[in-house]
Amino acid sequence: MIPLREDLRLHSAASDHEGAPTWSIQDPVNNRFYQIGWVEFECLLRWGDPESTPASIAEDIAATTPLAVDEGQVEDFGKFLEAHNLLRHPFANMNKLTAQANAPGWNHWRWWLHHYLFIRIPLIHPERWLRSALPYVMPLVSPLGITLLLVGSLLGIVLVARQWDVFANSVIDSISPSGALGFALALIISKTLHEMGHALVSTYYRVRVAHMGVALVVLWPMLYTDTSESWKLHSARQRLRISAAGITVEMALAGLATLAWALLGDGALRQAMLYLATTGWVLSLALNVSPFMRFDGYYILQDWLDFPNLHERAGAVARTWLRRTVLGWELPDPEPLSTLQRRALIAFALMTWVYRLVVFLGIAVAVYLMFFKLLGIFLFLVELVWFVIRPITSELSVWWERRGEVMPQRRKLLGFILMGLIGITLIPWSFDVHAPAVAYAQRQQVVYSPFPARLASVHPAGKVKAGEVLARFESPDLVARGVGVAAVAASLERRLAGLGADEEGKGQQAATSQRLQEQLAEAHSIQDEVGRLQITAEFEGIWRDVDATLLPGTWVGAKYPLGIVTDTREWIANVYVEQSQLMRIEVGSKAMFYPGNSLAAVAATVTDIDTSRVVKLSHMLLESQHGGPIPTQTSGDRQQGSPTTALFRVRLTLDKPLETERETIGHATLTGTRISLLWEGVKQGLAVLIRESGF
Repeated sequence: MIPLREDLRLHSAASDHEGAPTWSIQDPVNNRFYQIGWVEFECLLRWGDPESTPASIAEDIAATTPLAVDEGQVEDFGKFLEAHNLLRHPFANMNKLTAQANAPGWNHWRWWLHHYLFIRIPLIHPERWLRSALPYVMPLVSPLGITLLLVGSLLGIVLVARQWDVFANSVIDSISPSGALGFALALIISKTLHEMGHALVSTYYRVRVAHMGVALVVLWPMLYTDTSESWKLHSARQRLRISAAGITVEMALAGLATLAWALLGDGALRQAMLYLATTGWVLSLALNVSPFMRFDGYYILQDWLDFPNLHERAGAVARTWLRRTVLGWELPDPEPLSTLQRRALIAFALMTWVYRLVVFLGIAVAVYLMFFKLLGIFLFLVELVWFVIRPITSELSVWWERRGEVMPQRRKLLGFILMGLIGITLIPWSFDVHAPAVAYAQRQQVVYSPFPARLASVHPAGKVKAGEVLARFESPDLVARGVGVAAVAASLERRLAGLGADEEGKGQQAATSQRLQEQLAEAHSIQDEVGRLQITAEFEGIWRDVDATLLPGTWVGAKYPLGIVTDTREWIANVYVEQSQLMRIEVGSKAMFYPGNSLAAVAATVTDIDTSRVVKLSHMLLESQHGGPIPTQTSGDRQQGSPTTALFRVRLTLDKPLETERETIGHATLTGTRISLLWEGVKQGLAVLIRESGF
């Protein structure tokens, strides 16, 4: 057997949940710790004999200890030691070590491909000055110091709660380029003290802090502290204090900053306290507390439960449960657990998988947005394959390799389920298209004054017939102009008649005749303008929305609406459909319009589809600024909003009129063409790839 490395160190550790002793193997080269149990410890005691075999070691352990060990357990432990390079490698294994030594480094593209998501850069070895600073920090963690910090933080929270509106508005006002710099500086200060908390508490418990530095998580810098030697501690409570020190310091800083903000007057110092308080509270509670990633919350939970390697052990239990449930394999538990522990670990593992799926997808999107398009797409795919697809395919490969162990009945059932899933993705399905809509009468006549004029009379609201007078206006200036023009025209006619009888005046006839024609034309124009002062209904309908404050004698501007005539017999609806759904709609397709929040739908038919996107909405009821469902934005003096996404107008003709006279907002359901989920996904993926790559 290959002997152990001579530089390894063995430390006694705390007992496990069943009271059995445990030990930790320290690899000083990588500064890693591996926890082992009683069986593994007994194997280590007998590992140095070159003539030993797994069978002989198992027999000796069974003969000299109360442990029941078989040859397979010893072999598995040997594989563990070899996998983690804890054995002395003979010359026969030098090729493996040489290959590892010659593996691509940081200056090779393969290294960056595998490590760009997480890179650790050690900067300092703080052991000496941590021990020097510890006496000055101890008063802060004394009972009196902790009490003062708690009282100050609670007082700050109470004072801010009493003026929460001011605090919230200050945070919103700080969202600016200068505010971003302030938040960044506060983040650096907060995270530096966070890591100092871990380091100082570790030093207090005589745990060596190997190094401190910067970790690049998706190329985003984050400080870190190497406290891996905390596994030397027998007490889980001491390890818990080390794990919780960072969050504790950060929240204490946030609490004191909150108190300072509440007590200080307006100025730069108060604004700085705002930055510290906001970053401290948000990042401590929103990020570090999560136990589903390897942040402080995970290590706190792990040490609180005294359950090392929580993620790995929970994942192993959940995978075993999944293989039992899905494949029907008769598998033993990875470790002896109670029923409650097993269920808790399975639930924790499932939540961790879902949480990481969401986080990794979010990181993939963030990576895509951080870089130029082509590189962003490439890194997006790398992130997706490495952290999402690879773990799934790894588990599925185990299922495939051991497919022969699946019972025939279970194999048939899984085959039917798989074929069903494939069929669901391949069969063309008919899916409805849902979109916001607004319905209105097809014929509408909005009545305006043709020009600024005085109102003479207005028809009362109600039903009107075609040609019925809706409003009459008066224009004294126009009447005066007409009288003046008529007088001038009459004078020119008399003069023209006199010039015809005089030989000397015949030369002026042409000019006078031309002036007469101009006056007559102007008189005719004035008569037309006077005719426009009487407005009639263009069709039969309902005369509504008449302003009751408009009394005879009131002057009305040209842009002021007096009322509207609506023909309620025929209705249409404008539906605003996203670009991705437009290809699934055809002219003649059936649809349903749901007015308002009503469940009673009105049947409709698609009559027209626009070929260009909507630049501005013609119905303010749909705009988000007016409480509508379509996000819009306005620019300049424009009153109508522009949709923030690409929308296309689809026009419907309703089969029957609505029971209202006014335009009605609602939503429409349009029957789309049949599509295959698989083919639609492929098309959408290719479309996004082509669009975002710039091809």
